[in-house]
Amino acid sequence: MDLNNLIDGRTIAAQLLAELGGRIAALKARGVQPGLAFVRVGEDPASKVYVGRKEKACADLGIFSETHVLAEAISEAELLALLERLNADSRLHGVLVQAPLPKHIRQEVVYATVRPNKDVDGFHPVNVGKLMLGDESGFQPCTPAGIRELLRRSSVNTQGAEVVVLGRGNIVGKPMAAMLCQKSAHANATVTICHSGTRDIAAHCRRADILIAAMGVPEFVKADMVKPGAVVIDVGVNRVSDATAKTGTRLVGDVAFAAVQPVAGRITPNPGGVGPMTIAMLMQNTVRAAELAAK
Repeated sequence: MDLNNLIDGRTIAAQLLAELGGRIAALKARGVQPGLAFVRVGEDPASKVYVGRKEKACADLGIFSETHVLAEAISEAELLALLERLNADSRLHGVLVQAPLPKHIRQEVVYATVRPNKDVDGFHPVNVGKLMLGDESGFQPCTPAGIRELLRRSSVNTQGAEVVVLGRGNIVGKPMAAMLCQKSAHANATVTICHSGTRDIAAHCRRADILIAAMGVPEFVKADMVKPGAVVIDVGVNRVSDATAKTGTRLVGDVAFAAVQPVAGRITPNPGGVGPMTIAMLMQNTVRAAELAAK
């Protein structure tokens, strides 16, 4: 039983951010400071935390950032008008609209309004299409791109591997599957997507060499669902009740970590696994957007 099997997202993210330092310095030597705008609608507590972490990452790296906080009741037209202003601002190389959005605002319209060359979240239809085609000139969504980088830098071989992705969301599940099935380095896997309509999910999980849990169901993956020696990546962030916690709640992933860790060959902790990589990939996309704009 190997309990030194953690895939440390914090350490790998720190390596990636250190590598970006040189690229940012090279841009600044040419008079270009990478710039990123955050747009947050409403006062969702998790969104505040996530944007705050991204702001800090920008400050630490020397990336210019600005945050626009809009009222929950703002109209879709007003939000789109702001995005068009940010699209036109030459100081900004990336524009990120923090999810979730209020129900009266169509998410797909918002994502399609941010210009593809500033879409550092990778959600514009042009960038989604490029991902599906295996065209790496587009921007890729940060969480699945971060997971692929975690696997690569942890020397996890995806060539011909059986990968099971739990969840078919547009932010993680679908793009993750698209990335790992491409005929390219650090991909070329056989990918199965499981979801709420899948029969006998446990059987699918048990044949996975790499299991990626992104369902949003607290501690869904149990030890008996994991093939011994499999690589387990936990994307979930779920708040559950806990009378022993000061706040009355605690955060857990989609994997029952304590039970699964002894079975897994490699596993991401939660927190400290996928989360830091998501932010690091956002920074990388922003730097790349600035480099492309400066050409």
